[in-house]
Amino acid sequence: MITKELIKEVTITILRRAETTLPSDVKEALARAYECEENEIAKVQLKAMLENVKLAEEMQRPLCQDTGIPLFYVTLGSGSVNVNFNLTEIESGIREGVKEATKIIPLRPNVVNAITREGGEANIGDRMPHINYKIVDIDGLKIIAFPKGGGSENVSAFTMLSPKPEEEALKEITDFVLDAVLRAAGKPCPPTIIGVGIGGSADMAMSLAKAALLRPVGKRHKDARIARIEAKLLDTVNNTGIGPMGLGGKTTALDLHIETADTHITSLPVAINFQCWAARKASAMIYSNGEVEYV
Repeated sequence: MITKELIKEVTITILRRAETTLPSDVKEALARAYECEENEIAKVQLKAMLENVKLAEEMQRPLCQDTGIPLFYVTLGSGSVNVNFNLTEIESGIREGVKEATKIIPLRPNVVNAITREGGEANIGDRMPHINYKIVDIDGLKIIAFPKGGGSENVSAFTMLSPKPEEEALKEITDFVLDAVLRAAGKPCPPTIIGVGIGGSADMAMSLAKAALLRPVGKRHKDARIARIEAKLLDTVNNTGIGPMGLGGKTTALDLHIETADTHITSLPVAINFQCWAARKASAMIYSNGEVEYV
């Protein structure tokens, strides 16, 4: 049975895992970047990152002092047997889990009122934690914890381009991505993962860009044409020479992912969301019988 208390416990566990243990795809990408790097300063930075990852895992302490704001992606199973999901219970369980996790992991209290800057006690507040929902044919529900740091979030970018023929549109998109990377420089703590959202509406484009960050490093888009654009944009970004922590080197981004949606005939929204090298996320599958599988 899926209860509020179970969701609270799972939330605490996946937040701890996200904050202290870097996903294997990101660790492997950092190690590859270190092996192929020729710039000595860049190698020092990458080595420090890898040592930091190891210590965080061993000591079960957060990878970074900025433990992010609490973002969650929840997948509800349409194929669940004898389970009626109560969104209030789900959100209450996640909220209580975040509050408890802030004390026991511990997490830096990052959540404050956007205008008054008051708050900052337990990482809960107005619309925080933020939960994104979708429905698919699974048995139970899946929760992804995605704590997002301020340094990478603060260099997000959005533009509304004018519709053009494909080649012209791709050139403008490439120019926009490159300009955003150059403006960001070392602020998002590279090597980053870059999410690009194309299409939909203005808010959809940014949501697509953030969701693109959840895809594992090295996994290309299922559409071969978009996959080629991802690879080309990644090469363009890494040819800037910004490098680890903005100090020069071959690897400015570990990967670049694109997610798309159809859009209005008069529109071409494009959004960019950066993730720092500490690309934290963790997930759990809660089956309808109450069994939990941590991924």
